[in-house]
Amino acid sequence: MAKNSKDTLAPADDAVSLKKISPSGTGGLDEDAAKELLKKDVERLAELHDLLYASRKRALLIVLQGMDTSGKDGTVRHVLQGLSPQGTSVHSFKQPTTEELQHDFLWRIHRVVPELGSIGIFNRSHYEDVLVTRVHGQITGGRAHERMRAIRQFEHHLESEGVVVRKFFLHISEDEQAKRIEERLKDPHKRWKYSAADLAERKLWADYQDAYEDAIRRTSTKRSPWYVIPSDHKWYRNLAVARILVDTLEGLDLSWPEPDVPPLKVVEAELEES
Repeated sequence: MAKNSKDTLAPADDAVSLKKISPSGTGGLDEDAAKELLKKDVERLAELHDLLYASRKRALLIVLQGMDTSGKDGTVRHVLQGLSPQGTSVHSFKQPTTEELQHDFLWRIHRVVPELGSIGIFNRSHYEDVLVTRVHGQITGGRAHERMRAIRQFEHHLESEGVVVRKFFLHISEDEQAKRIEERLKDPHKRWKYSAADLAERKLWADYQDAYEDAIRRTSTKRSPWYVIPSDHKWYRNLAVARILVDTLEGLDLSWPEPDVPPLKVVEAELEES
């Protein structure tokens, strides 16, 4: 894997072609080497999370999207395992509730944006409302584009208020998805996660690829970029996401705040007198 995380960045306003990005890429690494690097990045993420929490000046919003079985849950489990529960939140956005449908589509999203000092993970996100709805004909392409403009404005607003947004498309091949579905159905601990509706969604693979390409192209900006992560190899997926997050947090140039107590020497003198 190249040291520069921008190697997997979908440039802002560029015409992304998922067909031209190999889902099985590994950046020239083997599994053992990648897992060793991941350990270091997970430890570094924990350190940077503590600094983020202490400074309370910025927040990080991680958006995870991808086809079924692409590894959204696995990424949360393996990459973000070292984060303190204090200052971390995970939210998943499925079909809107009756209450949510009475508001604009971003209402339910804005309510759970991480506060300053925190890391928020969206396991599926506001992009469901320009992907699933579009593929199933619930909204037109024109309406989807209107929502994408709203998303760009929304994410720009978050950035201006100190919330850093990083978006990851976990890119797997159709063959790899079939393999993972078969493995999941054979495992009694995992088959409960799958339904007949999931198989129906698989038939819409090409439509979803087109919808993702359009969404990435229209909403990837310099301030809130999309990263297309080759995800056929779970170990590479984990490392790629971790490396980008480390780069992102290190780039915030955060510093430890000064304690709101008297200098140490004054405290020591007072203790001696008491």
